[in-house]
Amino acid sequence: MNTVRRSFWHEPRPAGAPSVGRLDRLLVSIYAVATVIEGIVRPEVAWRPLVTVLALAVTPALLWRRDRPLVAALLGWGVAGLLSVLQLAEDTEDLGLYSMMVVLILLFSLVRWGSGREVVVGTAYVTVVGALGMYATSADWGESFGGSVLLLSVVALAAVSRYRADLWQRQQLEIRNQERVALARELHDTVAHHVSAIAVQAQAGGVVAGIQPEKAVEVLAAIESEASRTLAEMRSMVQVLRDDEAAAYAPQKGVADLPTLARTDATPIVAVTVAGSWGELAGPVDAALYRLAQESLTNAVRHARGATHVEIDLRREGDAARLRVTDDGQAEPGPAPEPGFGLTGMAERAQLLGGSLSAGPGPDGGWVVEAVLPVEAPA
Repeated sequence: MNTVRRSFWHEPRPAGAPSVGRLDRLLVSIYAVATVIEGIVRPEVAWRPLVTVLALAVTPALLWRRDRPLVAALLGWGVAGLLSVLQLAEDTEDLGLYSMMVVLILLFSLVRWGSGREVVVGTAYVTVVGALGMYATSADWGESFGGSVLLLSVVALAAVSRYRADLWQRQQLEIRNQERVALARELHDTVAHHVSAIAVQAQAGGVVAGIQPEKAVEVLAAIESEASRTLAEMRSMVQVLRDDEAAAYAPQKGVADLPTLARTDATPIVAVTVAGSWGELAGPVDAALYRLAQESLTNAVRHARGATHVEIDLRREGDAARLRVTDDGQAEPGPAPEPGFGLTGMAERAQLLGGSLSAGPGPDGGWVVEAVLPVEAPA
């Protein structure tokens, strides 16, 4: 419940709120023409030129009603409030055009597409302007009740429309998540099948190589073909699973991108040191060093209690690359916690490249993640 309330309060506007389109422009054109015609054919309206100009001033609000619903409501209902003030000052009963009823659309748009903060501020403003209008027209109890019911009906209709749109959005997201889970299971089954086939052929190749060396070439070709088919199927499925990313594969980040992780404008401060020459670094190792540093930094920012400084240090030691990520956070009392899935995945990534990874409390406090990877990736 609290999550929903915070989302409603801080969300700029619900997902799916469209920008200005052809229908909005048509609505604006109809309103402008109707306002001009009404200003001409209603001679009983006091101050017709001024009233017509003020009514036309609402036109931009109709274009902003989706993208900036609060601004649109303040503008439209501000014009209505100004007309009520003029009506009180002139003590006249007829100061306004029927086309000004378009401000009800602005109230609907405010509740439909505004954030929680905008809805609260906007509806309070509309309530004040509406009460001022009823007072200016000397409305009796019945007219005041009818006007209030009309405003509440517009608010209720917008709230229902907003709820139905959010419900539809959640249903679509749930359907997509179910499809993603199904694809993930299919990916697992596909990879497991092909890897099993590769393992069997590799075992057979070890036997054949000792008896019939010429047959080993055929086995290696079959393994290569099976591996290529596995990679192709994996990439096609992963491309579907990455619904929030571009379809094209972007270049992987590496050691050259480590300085971008540094920051001095937030807590904890992140310092990055890269020492040595990294020109001939193998591609998989290059990408793994960046990912290990990035994941270690993310863990430090999220979980290190009271951390004010995180240091990422990468150095080359002969044929090995040593990555060390430390923070000055406060260690939890008691024994070191069991490694989570994140650290386990990082350790497996390092082991696949022939390296190692360790993580634990530092001797001087804080948390230390250290990875050692060979510069040349294993075959």
